[in-house]
Amino acid sequence: MASGSLADMDAVARQIRCDIIKMIHAAGSGHPGASLSSVEILTALYFSVMKVDPERPRWAERDRFILSKGHACPVHYAALARRGFFPVEELATLRRINSRLQGHPDMNKTPGVDMTSGSLGNGISCAGGMALAGKMDGLGSRIYVLLGDGEIQEGVVWEAAMTAAHYRLDNLCAILNNNGLQLDGNTRDVMNIEPVADKWRSFGWNVIDADGHDLDSLVAAFDFARRAKGQPSIVIADTTKGRGVSFMEDECDWHGRWPTVEETESALLELGDRP
Repeated sequence: MASGSLADMDAVARQIRCDIIKMIHAAGSGHPGASLSSVEILTALYFSVMKVDPERPRWAERDRFILSKGHACPVHYAALARRGFFPVEELATLRRINSRLQGHPDMNKTPGVDMTSGSLGNGISCAGGMALAGKMDGLGSRIYVLLGDGEIQEGVVWEAAMTAAHYRLDNLCAILNNNGLQLDGNTRDVMNIEPVADKWRSFGWNVIDADGHDLDSLVAAFDFARRAKGQPSIVIADTTKGRGVSFMEDECDWHGRWPTVEETESALLELGDRP
């Protein structure tokens, strides 16, 4: 487990945002909106909360993370690289043929990726299976899974939620990236998910609210989840799609398009970096 200060983690988060912009621009494709909105969540997990060892990415007793919304993989790759799982220079190979950094995470290619993902709704089922297996094997590992708010419109999510509560999987923590936007528009217009907290409570989950861009709030939420007994937890992290780049923030158009040279330069200047 890393134990950086909040100031150190803030610096990492800023660097990860720059990595995301550079990666997606170099690839000519990708999903900046969801990646940018998840930065503090992954920074808190990999640089404060999770028990991992970059030298032993398959260590049996490690905590595990599943990016169920696999299209947001640039943020995951950047966090893994900055944590030391593979060279930072490799980020420039995003989505290239034969790269270890494909457009959706592949557990058989990328060091530190615990589950191949991208088919929306399936990540929480996999996480529940890992949590149940961990209990059966007597491991002290915790399982974290990041869900999109549009993603939880999938019925399989609620089957998995019911199952996790039934088996009292208190080693499972889901995180909802609650930014209010999905591919086709606002979640409230496409398929309203509210009252989202009440729905998870009704399925037997321990529900924790957090500011998804406040590292202190997130670390405290994960600590609260760790101390909960007898039920799985979900951190409902309120976020802004495209966070950190003003012209991308709260814009559905940036769900899945790459920035031009001029847009990349503008974004990196705003983030305090250069292309």
